[in-house]
Amino acid sequence: MELNYNRDLLKSVLTMLGEHDQTCHHMSAENIVIFNSKYHTPPQEELLSTDPKYHEPAQADFLIQSDDPAIREKFESIKKRILDNRKNT
Repeated sequence: MELNYNRDLLKSVLTMLGEHDQTCHHMSAENIVIFNSKYHTPPQEELLSTDPKYHEPAQADFLIQSDDPAIREKFESIKKRILDNRKNT
């Protein structure tokens, strides 16, 4: 019974996708086939690192090549933060 519910739910989601996303309007699901198996594949761990750690410290020796005072002020602020962080470590 649960498999039938999941099959119907999947079919309705695919139908709604075609209605809400114009790039998928040509897609349709006539038949959904589900295979029930006693074999289970354990989920694989994802090794995604979205926060890389760099061992070398940042340098505040970059040139600011902009005439726009707002941009120049932002980069000066970045330089100041880099120098402050280097003092604190």
